[in-house]
Amino acid sequence: MEDAEGEGLSGTFPSLMAEGALLSRRGEHGKALASFTNALQLQAGDKHCLVARSMCYLKLGDTENSLRDAEASLQNDKTFSKGLYQKAETLYTMGDFEFALVYYHRGHKLRPELQKFRLGIQKAQEAIDNSVGSPSSVKLENKGDLCFLSRQAESKKVKQKLQVKAPKKDQKQQSKVGPIRNEKTERQLLGELYADKAYLEKLLKDEDLMKSSTKHGMRVEDLILGGINYLDTRTEFWQQQKPIYARVRDRKLMQQRWLPERKRKPSEVARYILKSMEEIDMLLTSSCPEGSCKKAEHVLKTIQGWSEDEIPNKNELIGNLYSCIGNAQIEMGQMGRALQSHKMDLEIARENDLPDAVSRALDNIGRVYARIGKFQQAIDTWEEKIPLAKTSLEKTWLFHEIGRCYLELDEATEAQDYGEKSLQSAEEEGDVEWQLNASVLVAQAQVKLQDFQSAVMNFEKALEKAKLIHNDAAQQAIIIALDDANKDFIEELRAEQRTERLESFRDYDYDDEYKEEEEAKAQNEREENKQKETEKEENERNGRGEKEEEKEETEGEKGEDYAELHQDLPE
Repeated sequence: MEDAEGEGLSGTFPSLMAEGALLSRRGEHGKALASFTNALQLQAGDKHCLVARSMCYLKLGDTENSLRDAEASLQNDKTFSKGLYQKAETLYTMGDFEFALVYYHRGHKLRPELQKFRLGIQKAQEAIDNSVGSPSSVKLENKGDLCFLSRQAESKKVKQKLQVKAPKKDQKQQSKVGPIRNEKTERQLLGELYADKAYLEKLLKDEDLMKSSTKHGMRVEDLILGGINYLDTRTEFWQQQKPIYARVRDRKLMQQRWLPERKRKPSEVARYILKSMEEIDMLLTSSCPEGSCKKAEHVLKTIQGWSEDEIPNKNELIGNLYSCIGNAQIEMGQMGRALQSHKMDLEIARENDLPDAVSRALDNIGRVYARIGKFQQAIDTWEEKIPLAKTSLEKTWLFHEIGRCYLELDEATEAQDYGEKSLQSAEEEGDVEWQLNASVLVAQAQVKLQDFQSAVMNFEKALEKAKLIHNDAAQQAIIIALDDANKDFIEELRAEQRTERLESFRDYDYDDEYKEEEEAKAQNEREENKQKETEKEENERNGRGEKEEEKEETEGEKGEDYAELHQDLPE
């Protein structure tokens, strides 16, 4: 990891976060860890990144660093639900069930709608009961029962084991001393892993192998000792979470539970259902939808064979199982089957007048429609759910999703209306993150409506919300959208100005041309009239002159004729 940190960083914080999330989903937690570490170098203290890296550490068995990152994510925000859950999960994995229970309760108090906190409370309480016994199975005598205190001390001891790494030579000595408990107990606790531990211990006896190294320079001895040490700590953890006596007791109860002639007790039924639902949810949240679906289908088949006397809320439970199956099928990409499963949930809910279940089913059916691009069907389904929404937060999400579908259908006016409703509900709830989402939706709708000035204002509001919750990825995306909206707004202003100038120029040119034309016509008329008068006068003068010249010419011609006529006469 140190080598990865020393290398030159490439990419932005959002890209490194996305890369880490993708690698984590693929199960490549070591590579994901390096991506999140690089991201934290660019954005130190980001609580979302710290939680993501803590999850990677936990998957890799490094509970010390996992707990450190989880606590760091809560340093500036004690109410950060993801950080609370990650800290509780880490404490639970370390075997510190009491403190894990405390943080599960804190998270549940802050976010009661999140099922993972409720399931965490249940599994932590169950682990405590399995370790020290439930009140009904443990009786304290007057002489004093320090079981709880001794168990706390044992839990603290395990925690110290996980956090403090012994020197390599001490690890070797401890491994050679032998197992921490007898072989039978260890075999029961490790199960299939017992053979792996025995094999690793056998390899320690090969001195030549212990002296060799891997291609990356790591000693084989260190790798083997690390694996054995990990199995030892897991043995301690499983011993606390599910001691041998608890396993024997559960096995006997399970055998008795399925005796055909024995009626199941309500407590046993409730315990089975609770445990099964927890496993179904844990498999789904752990990116194992196939396992979650199979488990839910198995429980559904089992429940359908029981009578309503044993399960008073049988129909409600069956509908819930169909919902779980549908959610798993969504994650597996089986949208057609998921739609049928959620429709079964809706049908059962309506038949048994279960409004909460109806609301849940409509919610899931709308999600499926939206995923497959049937946005109008999604809108119709979610609009049917609106009267069933109870909280402002639920309405915020619902209005936002409906508005998003309208935006996909290029119906920007409706998208803007629902975005504004979502924003109003988010403000009533006081949820800054949803205020951010709703503001972005409104701005995007206004861009489509070419109301760029309003879009810029809403993008700026969204940017303020993103800065408030330190969401860097959202900030960068909003800045890009805001820049585009500003450019469109400026271009729109320029176009309007050009149009106004053009219209003013046209009006001005028309008036001037009209006046000049009229004046020119009048001037031409005046000049033509004047010229006509001048020509007339000249013509008149020319006419009188011509007459006189003709007269003179006539008299001259007569004299000449007369001279010619009398020139031959004798004198």
